[in-house]
Amino acid sequence: VQLQASGGGLVQAGGSLRLSCVDSGRTFSMNAMGWFRQAPGKEREFVTAISVNGGSTYYADSVKGRFTISRDNAKNTVYLQMNSLKPEDTAIYSCARANGREFTTAPPYYGMDYWGKGTQVTVSS
Repeated sequence: VQLQASGGGLVQAGGSLRLSCVDSGRTFSMNAMGWFRQAPGKEREFVTAISVNGGSTYYADSVKGRFTISRDNAKNTVYLQMNSLKPEDTAIYSCARANGREFTTAPPYYGMDYWGKGTQVTVSS
């Protein structure tokens, strides 16, 4: 498994979680990364993306101002800090890797071409 997300769990509404995703491949510092989520019965949804050096980020309107994406290229890890969580944030969260240094703003893939295993986030009301 090249992309492995962790850090999910059960949290009350208004709480916070920090997800991590480790890339075991060799090109992490050369690829933009992103996070997606899929709720039961719904299609996969874009959450956020980050460029190779972290200088550019992009967020879905539903999470803007509450979630923050970051990366540590020395650790081959991308993070998702989630604050002010809402019940509608409940989903399986997966990280994704782009096929280049930048992401796009074009749905549904936003420049990503590989998705890893996800981690469950459940927000109770």
